[in-house]
Amino acid sequence: MRQQFSRRAEFPETQNMIDDEGSLNQEYFQPPKDALPAVERKWGDEEKQNLYKGIEIYGIGHFREISEKLLPNWSPNDLRMKAIRVMGRQNLQLYKEWRGNIAAVQREYERNKEIGLKFGMWKGGALVYDDDGHVLKSIEESNRQNPP
Repeated sequence: MRQQFSRRAEFPETQNMIDDEGSLNQEYFQPPKDALPAVERKWGDEEKQNLYKGIEIYGIGHFREISEKLLPNWSPNDLRMKAIRVMGRQNLQLYKEWRGNIAAVQREYERNKEIGLKFGMWKGGALVYDDDGHVLKSIEESNRQNPP
């Protein structure tokens, strides 16, 4: 049954997908020998500086523009994850459209770290929200006293 379903006459490329015993042919699913190798990427100081520059120019939430203009080897989602680390907050929604230079980003990081440590919600280098709403309340209070 597997061979009838997988080996279809109208799709000649499927003839080598399953061997005669009905097992998957692992080589069939490997990338072709002439496939382009993956671009090796390393996140270093230059990339981090470009992310800071992107946050200053385009703002939080505009990771597609930052990717296209400043960091083309990094996807918008990659940059969102890196921004979580530099801002020190897992949820970036309250920063949507926020722009700031390196000093402002570092201030926000320190503010988020302070709140996270206070409530035991500093996880993996980022402030995460708690179920009781204490973190969000503290963020809102901090923003009222000293807007980002």
